[in-house]
Amino acid sequence: MRFDLHIHSCHSHDCNLHVDDILKKASDIRLDGIAITDHNTVEGSLQARERAKELNMPLIVLPGMEISTTKGHLLVLGINENIPHDLSPEKTIEIVKEKGGVAVPSHPFKMQGIGRVDGLDVDGIETFNSSCIFGENAKAKKMALSLGKCEVGGSDSHLLDTIGFGVTDIDSEPDEFSVIEAIRQGKTRSSGKIIPVGIIFVRFVTGIRRRIHTLSAKIHSNLFL
Repeated sequence: MRFDLHIHSCHSHDCNLHVDDILKKASDIRLDGIAITDHNTVEGSLQARERAKELNMPLIVLPGMEISTTKGHLLVLGINENIPHDLSPEKTIEIVKEKGGVAVPSHPFKMQGIGRVDGLDVDGIETFNSSCIFGENAKAKKMALSLGKCEVGGSDSHLLDTIGFGVTDIDSEPDEFSVIEAIRQGKTRSSGKIIPVGIIFVRFVTGIRRRIHTLSAKIHSNLFL
């Protein structure tokens, strides 16, 4: 089965994609499943999972988030509640494991990546991220092979058209529990294509606009409290 395990929605501070649009796009390009991994919140993924059921979509939606640690970003899959961010990678992973989830460093050699994960109890490594344009994926794959960690791929989409650019093929039965267990057991393979630089620039501008809009709304709200 083919999954895009790294997608952002409007629940992230730098993205304005709505959950229904993400689900439709994933279905249109014939993905078997997705993970919406918003920054420091599971809300987008839980909403997407519920909406997929309401719309009778066969799409498997994994709950998850992309959490900030003191060293960088970590994909967390298979948990249904928020966990504290800005903790050490070790403590974050400990909490994830306690709650039955899997922990995968996202874009480890990109800005905001954790870097080397020697000694960390991660379940896999994101070895293909569609927004990594400077050889970071090759370094991540080499690290995964040297440490015997499974490979995970995702688009890191903040724009609708790039969903599915990065994927994870998972040897699993078609249900959420089995997929998470298959990742834990290393039954995965990553692949994809890099997002063109022009589109990455559009994503950057969109993120800046989103942040400005959010900040302006907070300032306006505080002024009239």
